Amino acid sequence: QVQVAESGGGLVQVGGSLRISCAASDRSITYSMAWFRQAPGKEREFVAAINGKGDSTYYTDSVKGRFTIFKENARNTVALQMNSLQPEDTAVYYCAAQRGYFDAYTNQQEYRYWGQGTQVTVSS
Repeated sequence: QVQVAESGGGLVQVGGSLRISCAASDRSITYSMAWFRQAPGKEREFVAAINGKGDSTYYTDSVKGRFTIFKENARNTVALQMNSLQPEDTAVYYCAAQRGYFDAYTNQQEYRYWGQGTQVTVSS
């Protein structure tokens, strides 16, 4: 069973930056990966996705120009660089992974493997 683990969450002030990372346990597989987030009282929503090849990315409109998703030197890792953070970015961020190379997915149902989540809090 593939396990997914996030790291790097924390507390940051408005306008600050934070990077969160994620790794899938089976390094022999190439994964399409994504970040989703869930704020208190809200449903989990899509944030960003990248294909296994690392050359195709998607973002939700609210984070375009502020967040960047990229592969970290390995087929099984992904990071999300978050800049100009706002209070509305406060949420638990979940990493998702699915075996794949050319395609990236924005739908939660496309991902088989999920992490436990990492808290990101933006204080004003």
